[in-house]
Amino acid sequence: MTRPAKRGPLLIVGGTEAPCEGSDILGRFVELAGGPDAPIAVLTAASTIPQQVWRDYRAGFEKAGARHCVHVRVDDRANAADETTVAAVGAARGIFISGGDQKRLMAHVGGTPLHEALRTAVLERGACLAGTSAGASALGVHMVTDGRAEFSPEKGAVGMAAGLGVVPHCVLDQHFSQRHRINRLLTLVAADPGLTGIGIDEDTGLLLAPDGAVEVIGAGAVTIVDGRHMQSNLAEIDEGGMPTMLDVRVHVLQSGTTYETLPPVLMPVLQPIFPR
Repeated sequence: MTRPAKRGPLLIVGGTEAPCEGSDILGRFVELAGGPDAPIAVLTAASTIPQQVWRDYRAGFEKAGARHCVHVRVDDRANAADETTVAAVGAARGIFISGGDQKRLMAHVGGTPLHEALRTAVLERGACLAGTSAGASALGVHMVTDGRAEFSPEKGAVGMAAGLGVVPHCVLDQHFSQRHRINRLLTLVAADPGLTGIGIDEDTGLLLAPDGAVEVIGAGAVTIVDGRHMQSNLAEIDEGGMPTMLDVRVHVLQSGTTYETLPPVLMPVLQPIFPR
């Protein structure tokens, strides 16, 4: 008889998660993974300077009390199929995906045994999976690849591609308030109104708990763009044009926001993004 799947917590971080007053995202991740003795794997596949990134996170996790951290370095797809690499992720109770370039991450990991190990870890083993910056963007079914929409939503200004697919029905953006990315997220939602757009500030994490609870931790806020009821002329305008977007709903959840049960206004937009 097979055991029922046990989903683990997801922690989506907007980047630059340095400890500050009232904020300890790495410490919360260690707690979610099972405490100081839990095995933690740090995946640096998105970075072009993996050893430096690993040194920084090793020091940060040690400060947070973690005693058993390993570096999962992936420089190409052969690494992502290596049995030792996959086993390190398979043994971890907490997996932390660093920042860098989400296109690089997907080029090295997408569709490999390591990709499957990441999904299995959170969806079946109950491990905590976290991603920061590029590692956060890649967690969604779709991810931002490039582009800017600085002054207004702009048709064709932002690219989107397949992500790791751990968080369904959404596109995730990071460094959100600091890099003024609201128009970028609006552009993406205009292109596919069925997606929930989620923007996460630096040093801020969105926690999706296994029981369906939602919590915002850290120093900033999480912005949610709901285009389900939107009316738009995006299909009729030329590339580079600004679309009309009517009835777009924007929700801002400040740090400290906790919902054990989602309120009715957020239920239809957030409930579908929980992994299953």
